[in-house]
Amino acid sequence: MTDLPARSQLVRDRLREEGIEGEIIVLPDAASTAPLAAAALGVEVGAIANSLVFWSDDGPLLVMTSGAHRVDTAALSERLAIPGITRATAQQVREATGQAIGGVAPCGHPERLRTVVDQDLAAFDEIWAAGGTPHTVFPMTFDQLVRVTGGTVCRVD
Repeated sequence: MTDLPARSQLVRDRLREEGIEGEIIVLPDAASTAPLAAAALGVEVGAIANSLVFWSDDGPLLVMTSGAHRVDTAALSERLAIPGITRATAQQVREATGQAIGGVAPCGHPERLRTVVDQDLAAFDEIWAAGGTPHTVFPMTFDQLVRVTGGTVCRVD
């Protein structure tokens, strides 16, 4: 097994706590966007669970969206009754997750984040998420993603 970066080790440890056995893969090139990750893995871009961090008056909000979607913050704000959802800054992302933009995993953060999971990810038998760095990814199922994040499933676009 390849030595994992420290951030990815935290993610792996959290996955194991939840009984999720998918191995974190270290890619030779950064896969910091859904299209790059899909191309590197040979999967549909929709099967990439893109981790996006937003901010509101309530603090950070992690949105796990299909790589085929853009998040409609106004619609999501209305659906969740959370006013003023805006994209987090790079510093806010790092503070909330301990991870850099382009490598944010669904777990392995200093504290569990309020999370929304895109309902359209359920269409895939296997989805791929970042493993804590832009060079690491791992497979999981939709149900595992919902379980590990404690996320609310809803439409995000």
